[in-house]
Amino acid sequence: MLVSIIGAGRMARGIATRSLAGGHTVRLIDRSHKKAVDLADELRRASPGEPGEVEASDAIGVEDADVVVLALPHPAGVEVVADYGTALTGSVLVDISNPVDFSTLDSLTVPPGTSAAELIAAEAAPGAPVVKAFNTTLAGTLLTGRVAGQPLDVLIAGDDAEAKLTVAELASSGDLRPLDVGPLRRARELEGLGLLNITIQEPLGLNWSSAIKIIS
Repeated sequence: MLVSIIGAGRMARGIATRSLAGGHTVRLIDRSHKKAVDLADELRRASPGEPGEVEASDAIGVEDADVVVLALPHPAGVEVVADYGTALTGSVLVDISNPVDFSTLDSLTVPPGTSAAELIAAEAAPGAPVVKAFNTTLAGTLLTGRVAGQPLDVLIAGDDAEAKLTVAELASSGDLRPLDVGPLRRARELEGLGLLNITIQEPLGLNWSSAIKIIS
């Protein structure tokens, strides 16, 4: 699978690490090409034995991707999808954002009754289905894919069944546990859960190394 990741921050690093572990080809795209190059070099050094391949790319790197991960804060994902337009047709778009008001850490910045993922879907070109995933996993935990010996749960929401299966395959190939939680509107609850996950880190002394796990 060809996975293009737009963004070169900590979440991009974590998702790229798991993608490489799954044997996928990763392209890194960032406004700062140097950041993309530096991250690609870092990933090669950190994972010399992984079966996947990684390279830095420019914007054209999205055009034949199976999956395009929007490793961007809200609302940058909305803006990027609008800018890329039909170049994204044929790719599954993965929104990982949590639209948190970081000035207060007390609310989401999207209007009630919607989500960042739904706003991205409204801008996406036909043939570029949007899936919400990875927003409830913390960047550092993705480097190993496990917390307390348990694989991370990746909660997946979307309206396109095939697109969700593609994202589930990406997650499971990197030793994560994908869980389909329903249609794209469930992204509203996932983003609320993402906000909760962020706000409890300091009070509970979790040090950004915790995981949300569903157990039965």
